[in-house]
Amino acid sequence: MASSTAAPHTVKWGIMATGWIAEMFTKDLLTNPATRDVHDVRHELIAAASSSSKKKAEEFLSLIRAPSSTKAYASYHELVADPEIDIIYVATPHSHHFQNAMLALNAGKNVLCEKSLTVTAAQTRKLLETAREKKLFFMEAVWTRHFPLSIKVRELIESGAIGTVYRAIADLSFNRDLPGGKIDFDDSNRMVNLDLAGGALLDLGIYSLTWVFQALYHTQPEAEKEAPKVVAAINKYHTGADETTSIILQFSKHKSMGIALTSLRVGTDVDSHNSGGAAIRIQGSGGEIQVMGPAYRPLQYKVIKKDGGGKIEVVDCPIPKDNDRDWGHGMFWEADESARCLRDGKLESATMPWSESQAIMDVMDETLKQGGVEYPELIATDVFDPQSPLNTGQR
Repeated sequence: MASSTAAPHTVKWGIMATGWIAEMFTKDLLTNPATRDVHDVRHELIAAASSSSKKKAEEFLSLIRAPSSTKAYASYHELVADPEIDIIYVATPHSHHFQNAMLALNAGKNVLCEKSLTVTAAQTRKLLETAREKKLFFMEAVWTRHFPLSIKVRELIESGAIGTVYRAIADLSFNRDLPGGKIDFDDSNRMVNLDLAGGALLDLGIYSLTWVFQALYHTQPEAEKEAPKVVAAINKYHTGADETTSIILQFSKHKSMGIALTSLRVGTDVDSHNSGGAAIRIQGSGGEIQVMGPAYRPLQYKVIKKDGGGKIEVVDCPIPKDNDRDWGHGMFWEADESARCLRDGKLESATMPWSESQAIMDVMDETLKQGGVEYPELIATDVFDPQSPLNTGQR
C-alpha cells in the first residue's frame, strides 16, 4: 500500500460507450475520492467514445459535466488508440463485450469490462488468455464485489461468524409482467432481444450468482475451490430469451449448495422497502447472514446467530455522497480497485479474480445450454474481428 503521505496514484480513463451504465460509472469516477475516505488513488477522465457519432460523445460529456479537456471520439478505434489513456471502461451491451474488450486489449490497453463479461464461456477464456499474453490488467466490472458491505460479509464468513456455510440463496428479479403473457419491454429492448444477448440471466442473474460465489466459492482456500455441478431450468420468452431462470449449484467437496434465481415475471420484492425479506440468505451451522436487496446495490445486512437468543444485528452501509456533484452511486470502489492494481503492477484483482469470472461464466454457459437458449453467431463467436460491426457500429 502506498504511503499515506505520498501523492495519490492517478489513473487516466477512456470510456467506451455513452449509455446509462457509462453515465453512472463516469459520474462516480468524477466524484472526489476524499468523500469515501480514499486518498491513495485518483481518477482522470481523458476521453469518451460513441460508435455512432462524435456529437453523441460530446453530448455524453456535457451530461456528466466532464472537464473541458476531455476528448470526444466518434469511434472505439480512435479511443483505444489514444496514448494518454491507461485503462478502458467497456460499457457496451454484454453482446458486444468480447469484441470491444479484445479491441482494447489488442491496442495495449488495460480493461475494466462490464458484466456479464461475455456471452459464452469460450469468449471469456479467450479474453483472459489475451490479457495474460499481453500482460495487461483486466477485470470484470462486478461493482457489488467492491462494496464495503460485500467485503464485510466475506470477512464474516471467513471468520466463522455463522459457522460452516452450507447454503446460499440469492435472487435478483424484476416484475415486468403484463396481461396476455407480455413483458413490459419492446422486443427490440436489450433485456429480451437475442441480438443483444437479452434475457434475465446475463443481465440480472449474474448478481444472484455473484452472491452465491462470494459465499460458497470465493471464501474457500485457493486450493479448495471447486467448479460446481449445475442443474438449471429456464422459461423462455417468445423472443427466445430467458424470462425466468433458476439454478442449483452443488459444491460437493464442501457439502454446500447455492440457489440462484432471476426473473422478469416476478420481483425479488413487491416494493422498494425489502418488505418481502432478504434478497440473499447465507446459511451456516451457527447462524445466518441476510443481505437486503437489491442484490446489485445492497445497503444493509443482518446477522442472526443460532445461539443469539433471537437477537438480530442490523448493519447499515450507506454509500457516501460527493456534495459538490450530489452523486455517489457506488461504482467508484471498483474504479479504486482498478487503480490500485495498476499502481501495484497487478494484472488481476483478488476481489474479482480471472478464475472466478471464468467459473461464473462456465455456470451461465451451462445454464443457457440446459435451457436451450441460443444467441446469434455474430455475438457468440470467439473469433476476434477488429472490423466487426460490434466494434465499428456499422450493421
